[in-house]
Amino acid sequence: MGQKVNPISFRLGNLFTWGSRWYADKNTYKKYLFEDKKIRDFLDPKLRTAGLVKIEIERSLNAIKVKLFVSRPGVVIGRGGANLDLLKQDLAKALKVNLNDPKGMKLVIDDIVEVKDPDLSARLVAERITDQLAKRFPHRTAVNQAIQRSMDAGAKGIKIVLAGRIGGAEISRREKYSKGTVPTQTLRGNIDYFELPSKTKSGYVGVKVWIYRGQEAMR
Repeated sequence: MGQKVNPISFRLGNLFTWGSRWYADKNTYKKYLFEDKKIRDFLDPKLRTAGLVKIEIERSLNAIKVKLFVSRPGVVIGRGGANLDLLKQDLAKALKVNLNDPKGMKLVIDDIVEVKDPDLSARLVAERITDQLAKRFPHRTAVNQAIQRSMDAGAKGIKIVLAGRIGGAEISRREKYSKGTVPTQTLRGNIDYFELPSKTKSGYVGVKVWIYRGQEAMR
């Protein structure tokens, strides 16, 4: 089970919390769900250069609060907060929210959390590898560099799986690389996970990354 279930969802409530936190009845649930997906789809490409790791969304009766976890917060904020204001305005247009209406829905993006160890983020490691594979960088070199950087940053273990036409091969295959320990069954184990396809000229190559950061006390 530990090899097939997403290790983050497997630990929800014990170590991790939900990425979207709100309550909705049966009439508004679908609306909120699609709005959350629209927010994530809008912010993901815009904040990739800022090293986006995670987006958390909280809702109240008249407000949507978006919390961003990035490795380079200065890129998001900009000089004097100019980039952040522009990002907020663009997101409001995408959601059709009138920021000038005092009685309307409020959109808040003022909580920018810096991720101090980007090499311990499975998402950033996966994005780096997919970019390198798309540029025809040798896959073994890319993976070994990512493993070494994560271990040097303090990871207890890391596992990376590639699947597809690796290196432009005619027949797809699956390769697994690991170092240290990654206890997928231990609920106290803080394991970050992310999967992302690399769009190479030969076809898609799937990249999965597990990073074990050590054990933590359960909630």
